[in-house]
Amino acid sequence: MKTISKIKNSIAALTSKIFLIAVLFFAMTAVNAQSVNPSLGTLKQINAGLLNVGYTEAGPSTGTPVILLHGWPYDIHSYNEVVPILVAKGYRVITPYLRGSGTTTFLSKDTFRNGQQAALASDIIALMDALKIDKAIIGGFDWGARTAVVMAALWPERLQGLVSVSGYLVVNLEANLKPLPPKAELGWWYQYYFATERGKLGYAQNTYEFNKQIWQIASPLWKFDKATYDQTAQSFDNPDHVAIVIHNYRWRQSLEAGESKYDHLEKRLAARPAIKVPTITIGSDFDGAFADGKAYRDKFTGKYEHRILKGIGHNVPQEDPKAFAQAIIDVDGLGKSKE
Repeated sequence: MKTISKIKNSIAALTSKIFLIAVLFFAMTAVNAQSVNPSLGTLKQINAGLLNVGYTEAGPSTGTPVILLHGWPYDIHSYNEVVPILVAKGYRVITPYLRGSGTTTFLSKDTFRNGQQAALASDIIALMDALKIDKAIIGGFDWGARTAVVMAALWPERLQGLVSVSGYLVVNLEANLKPLPPKAELGWWYQYYFATERGKLGYAQNTYEFNKQIWQIASPLWKFDKATYDQTAQSFDNPDHVAIVIHNYRWRQSLEAGESKYDHLEKRLAARPAIKVPTITIGSDFDGAFADGKAYRDKFTGKYEHRILKGIGHNVPQEDPKAFAQAIIDVDGLGKSKE
């Protein structure tokens, strides 16, 4: 009887393991089933730091590396028309899904789902290390611009050039505790919503419609169609998407802590370090009174240019891909030009 009991227990344990493996397999299959626009190149996966990063790659392997970073609630498809322009100029273009988006997943279920700025920037440094890229031109908007600027502030030796929509976006937790004029506060409505449990539940239940509304508010003149939005919306199905988004905005409001291992990096960022790498910043209608870039001009102490795009909202690379691609090309030239 004891032998039979042991056999039953072994079968039960084996069945449980098989079930768990099946669940993980189907979860990963669902994430990896996402399709990408052919213009972005080939979708690949690589272990880098805490993540298995999903990224597209296009252009010659010997070309100058360009890494393009998307924002929220967007994804790599913001660069559909930017990538071919850069590839035609001979660049090697890499466009990764940030943590919580697309096919990028955590290697361990026990890793804290952290959305703070130092964590996202560390992810891209880890990706560069995994791809054996010593130096690259980094461009981005929204979360992607913040990540790029943080990289330039903390690891300037890894950047050949920087293109940042909306300029110097480093989060200052102390400054974020200070109230703004009512009109400015109105623009933060979703951050206050995410600060509540109702907001977290609401975002989880209505991610598709919520993010579509953000697109419309952030780019009121951009008449995107359903197919364009749906191409990006598939990336919101990432199993960690909600957790990363909610933590990102709660961390910004000092409502949730980050991880202590990033404290030394956040301390350096709190000092608002100047950016010394060659940089082009872009202002658009989304930036309102700050579109002229004067508010952050003194934060860029290296070779620098600022450009203003009128009639363009927040998703600059998708709304004006030629202007964004040209900024990447020009910042490369800026870095190579003599004083």
